[in-house]
Amino acid sequence: MGWLTSIAVFIVVWWIVLFAILPSGVRPVEADDVAKGHMHGAPQQPRLARKMVMTTVVAAVVWGIIYVLVVYSGISFRP
Repeated sequence: MGWLTSIAVFIVVWWIVLFAILPSGVRPVEADDVAKGHMHGAPQQPRLARKMVMTTVVAAVVWGIIYVLVVYSGISFRP
């Protein structure tokens, strides 16, 4: 797997993992605490920085597994 393919695979894996991790640990705002102009279903503390770090770690592990499969088992992205 070339370096450009490796980067492309990591980016795709990173986004897929991000969408899987985003809903974890989200608690909506209580009905009494909703400020005017805010949505009822908006999370109290989205913790996006923590989720970005978790996404990067999980994506790196998944990318590593894909890399090992492509390099050592003969699976290829080429036809």
